[in-house]
Amino acid sequence: MQASSLTSRLNRGLVIRDWAWWQLPPLLRCYVAAVPVLALVAMGVEAARTEWRMADLVVFLPLLCCGVISMASTPRVIFNHPGVTRDFGSVWILPTAILLPPVYAALMPIPLFAVMRWCVHRGILHRTVFTVASISLAYALASWVFRLFPPHFAGDSVGSGLHGLTWVIAAVACGLIASRGHSLLIACAVKLSDPDVRIRNIELNRQALQAAFAELDLGILITIAIGLSPALFVLALPTVLLVRRFLVYPILISQARIDAKTGMLNVSTWEAEAEAELSRSRRTQSPVALALVDIDHFKSVNDTHGHLVGDRVLKSVSEALMSHLRDYDRAGRFGGEEFVLLFAQTSGSDACRIAERLRRHVACMAVPIEDRPNAPTVRLTISVGVTAMEQGETRELADLLAAADSALYHAKETGRNRVAVHAAERATGLEVELVGHGVEDVQVDPTGASLGPSMSL
Repeated sequence: MQASSLTSRLNRGLVIRDWAWWQLPPLLRCYVAAVPVLALVAMGVEAARTEWRMADLVVFLPLLCCGVISMASTPRVIFNHPGVTRDFGSVWILPTAILLPPVYAALMPIPLFAVMRWCVHRGILHRTVFTVASISLAYALASWVFRLFPPHFAGDSVGSGLHGLTWVIAAVACGLIASRGHSLLIACAVKLSDPDVRIRNIELNRQALQAAFAELDLGILITIAIGLSPALFVLALPTVLLVRRFLVYPILISQARIDAKTGMLNVSTWEAEAEAELSRSRRTQSPVALALVDIDHFKSVNDTHGHLVGDRVLKSVSEALMSHLRDYDRAGRFGGEEFVLLFAQTSGSDACRIAERLRRHVACMAVPIEDRPNAPTVRLTISVGVTAMEQGETRELADLLAAADSALYHAKETGRNRVAVHAAERATGLEVELVGHGVEDVQVDPTGASLGPSMSL
């Protein structure tokens, strides 16, 4: 009799050599293992030093219950959004660190993230363990630092007057130590995983800073409220849920604009932004170019390797295309394996050079079919159709799309893995100019003349 899926997962989990952790580079693997070991040592030391009191448990258990409810109700959509994930678990760990001995802050993340994995998002196990350990270390350190402040500056109770102000200052300082300490541990892991990634771009964008400020602010307010009266627990949980819902709203808006498989704009959003750029170009009399990109023989990838590998190919090609675009260009998924690119303030000849650079880059790519070292790879090529609205011309988006589509059709009909430009009546001069600048496979769509003067480059 076949084992259940749960039993199968447990059996696989018991085979240590099958853990995804082993696939990490050696230095990163050691770092990811060292942080949890250090966290366990810290928990043991603090547990031995702690004087366990019922009064502390009376505060800890309601905080833990609120944290569990908050984590269980975390929207899954935040885990599909690029950047730093804000689950708002720290708003319950910070009060624990300030109001209770350090061992409670070290232990608190374990049940919270256990509930997160069970109810919301499973994720990769070693990443979850590392996250829990880094939070435990950071907030245990903050709790320990808070207790270094003299009683007249901080102490066990909030107090009033000047003491209340200094107590809040100490709590804010420790909150910053905890959040920055956690971020530093995570940033080191990210850098070891990919040295080229820019942590500043992830953590210092507007949305990340807004979420970090809201998380710290809520944590401090809850700490103050519970420090004044444990009965105020009743107000803390609804407040956190409402604020988090407000912060998730921009993520929902962003995901409504983005194609889930590629990370590009979806077709309706791209068309709206392309129309706006065309209006701006007509008003300022500046050129704008458009390219349609199609992955050659994409169906054979799906038929040979399956649709999951096909999705991986789509993602890899879209990332390659977007990496060569400027911030003010617009890239969208046009449907299936076809992408559409709008080059702002770009002439037709410049757009062909960009398209040729993209074609060469994709032709050199090797997309692995699995997430493991030495996995087999898939090689692929693209065909590109280019057209443009030159300076002083007036054309509609539908006309540009039709012209680019005609050029793309010509590129695929003449052998694929090439760039075709729509402009039969200006073929000779443009083709010579482009080849002279190192563009090897540019072709001119001979059907351009049949589309009328308004459709020519």
